[in-house]
Amino acid sequence: MPPAPKNPSLSWVVKPLIAEELYTDREEFLEYFHTSARAAAGRRTLSTVMLGHRRMGKTEIFKRVVNRLFFEQDPKSPDAVIPVYFSFPDGPMNPRQFGVRYLENFIRYYVGFQTRQPDLVAEKAEGENLLYRIRDSRALFPFSKRLDLLLDGYETVRSGRSVLPHQTALEIPRRISDIDDSTIAMFLDEFQNTRLPQYDFDITGFMQEAVESPTCPHFVTGSAMSILAREIIGRGSLFGRFDSREIEPMSAYWSTTLAQRAARYYGAAVSDLMAPVVGERCGGNPFYIDAVVRQAANTGVAIEGEDALNRILAVDLSSGFIWGELNDQVTRWIDRINEHGITKWVLYLSALEENTDAENRDRLDIQRIQTELKAREGREVSLEQIRDVLIRLSRGDLLEYMELGGWFHRVRDPILLEFLKVWGRIEVEGQNRNEVRFDLINRYAGMKRRFSEYRGYLAEVHMSQVLLNGQRKTLPARFFNSPADVEMPSLFIYVRHRVRLGSGKGQEIDVLGAADSAVWVCQSKWITGKRIGVDVLKSMREQGEAVREEMNPNTLRIWIFANDGLTKQAQTYAEKHGIFWSARREFDELLAYIGLRRLPELN
Repeated sequence: MPPAPKNPSLSWVVKPLIAEELYTDREEFLEYFHTSARAAAGRRTLSTVMLGHRRMGKTEIFKRVVNRLFFEQDPKSPDAVIPVYFSFPDGPMNPRQFGVRYLENFIRYYVGFQTRQPDLVAEKAEGENLLYRIRDSRALFPFSKRLDLLLDGYETVRSGRSVLPHQTALEIPRRISDIDDSTIAMFLDEFQNTRLPQYDFDITGFMQEAVESPTCPHFVTGSAMSILAREIIGRGSLFGRFDSREIEPMSAYWSTTLAQRAARYYGAAVSDLMAPVVGERCGGNPFYIDAVVRQAANTGVAIEGEDALNRILAVDLSSGFIWGELNDQVTRWIDRINEHGITKWVLYLSALEENTDAENRDRLDIQRIQTELKAREGREVSLEQIRDVLIRLSRGDLLEYMELGGWFHRVRDPILLEFLKVWGRIEVEGQNRNEVRFDLINRYAGMKRRFSEYRGYLAEVHMSQVLLNGQRKTLPARFFNSPADVEMPSLFIYVRHRVRLGSGKGQEIDVLGAADSAVWVCQSKWITGKRIGVDVLKSMREQGEAVREEMNPNTLRIWIFANDGLTKQAQTYAEKHGIFWSARREFDELLAYIGLRRLPELN
């Protein structure tokens, strides 16, 4: 075996940003990309794009998979997969500068993996220093001619002799893997930057052949989903050459888990009952959840009710961690596209635009934006100009553009939408930041509580995760007081909380799970000292019939969590009508059975 690295304590080649104590969920994606990369050794892997909005954890997934691949494999194994991580910079550069940067990065990973030198990668040696390190490493691995080929290509690009240095750089990883039939997995981050103005040379056009390689699959992601999905992968030279995986906000259960872990990590006070509310208000976005809990720790405010959470959100949206991150994102994007001098106003007005029409809710009315722009700025701006600005804003995921229909939708991220309203008052209208924060706190203070019963919602969160974790499983009958074991669907298309099918009383379904073969209607009744009676079950059957009429499922499942169980009459009714029910003991055993935390003990 090659000698130990110079820094044997180094456990990473690309440093993760999130502490282990905080890292939550995303196991599905970690395993998918790890498995896909290892399967490339058998030539069974397609290049894949991971799509998702900003701050969903995409970069962290790539870094962790690359680190795992780097350290777990023996480079002498014929099945070894050489991992390479590269993040496309957003600064200006010419083709030669890009080619040099891309190849130096590749050389560090290629040689570092083969010679077990993680420090070679982590220290990011460049130029002559890198060449010295490579020459010093030759004796550690029988590179033969392929290292010479790699270095020759690098020198050609670095010296300026290459006619198309960026093409040379992009093609070399596949060329190396083809020559010796080795396997290289390229993990490319911030891929959307290849479409920004500072890249005035073609990247994607020269990647077509590279990404089709069975020996060198390319896994790509980035922080602008619209550009990735619509402009890079969805058309042009790379169209049809990528498989895709979409990463969504964390489930309610994992959002709750992250809020609890962050509270322990930062020393914040977040009650068990409020942890799921924090996740819900943050839309399941891990960055927002982390920021809110950090703000609670910094300000010393205990999140024990919605009033305290509202105060924390008001501070963070106007001047805290969320403000800093989103202000940077918005400012950078506006600086790139501000051709008409109206971009800030159009973005702000798009956030304020609230189309209350039932069929067009949150759909932007461009004429109304035009009217508001004239009233506030005194400028007459054509609808064509406003449309152009909106399209450019959609490329930065600051709103949504439905290209086929030709219409626009407000951003669906609840925190980003609220931020844009605050940002607009401060940065566009020039209002005093402290006054805006004061108004925000007052407005939040006047909001109606989102949840009338926090215990019930906490149990809902666990119920929805049971559906997700239970996919493709057969669950024992005893957990549901069922006469037979319960066959769970192979895939839930969605699992949603607080779904309202009608306007009448009792029409809100706590958890609705729509699967490929069944629909689940779930109700949470965390009531202590009282068994649930027949009336609740009758109401659930009515909900089920409404679901049957509207969704026409092949199979309808009705399931209730009743902390203290059902009355004798209700048990008979449930048995007669095939209603599943779980008391506290069965529910806790079910959670443990599928690998979830039991419900907390609450006073």
